Amino acid sequence: MLGAPGVGKGTQGRRLAVAYGCALISTGEILREAVARGTPLGLEARRQMDSGRLVDDRVMIGLVRERTGEPDTRDGFVLDGFPRTVPQAEALDAMLAERGQRIDAVLYLAVSEDELVRRLQGRRECPVCKRAYNPEGAPARDGIHCDDHPTTGLTTRLDDGEEAVRQRFTEFREKTAPLVDYYAAAGRLRSVNGTGTVDGVFEALRREAGLGSRSPQTA
Repeated sequence: MLGAPGVGKGTQGRRLAVAYGCALISTGEILREAVARGTPLGLEARRQMDSGRLVDDRVMIGLVRERTGEPDTRDGFVLDGFPRTVPQAEALDAMLAERGQRIDAVLYLAVSEDELVRRLQGRRECPVCKRAYNPEGAPARDGIHCDDHPTTGLTTRLDDGEEAVRQRFTEFREKTAPLVDYYAAAGRLRSVNGTGTVDGVFEALRREAGLGSRSPQTA
């Protein structure tokens, strides 16, 4: 899943994974889990984050390698948050090739920047699991608490102010947008208009992924 911050990757990735009975791999979640468990990669990631740096490619690739090797990924998986750079994409292709797997489709959700600013300013998240909710398209069941942690109230992210959001878009264009060209050149990019209802966007993603009603057999 590719797209700018707030485009709906987490919401739609979760739906795709549930619909096709495969694993949803969120790099944010596996990073937090590795840090919490104190694994070697988790400890290295914590050191980098504590020093104010982004987690480097070597650590992220290692975390994804570990997660994609777990039993629940045998029938396929949906990746949310990885890769973020062309070197990460190249490493992912090499990693999967070693296992006789490949990425079937790269789904790029396209939404205008102004629309995304509006969405993000209304977004809420669970402070425990970091699951994101949006009142318009993906609200919590009661609108107040996390669906997975019913006693935990939703909060506004500090980095969802307009100035911070637009800075994240700048970083996306500089670092992540080149992935669009990388996957387009490989013939695997499927662009989907991310504006519309959650159900409508989901059906468009299914069509573009070419999954139809079948269960995924590869990544």
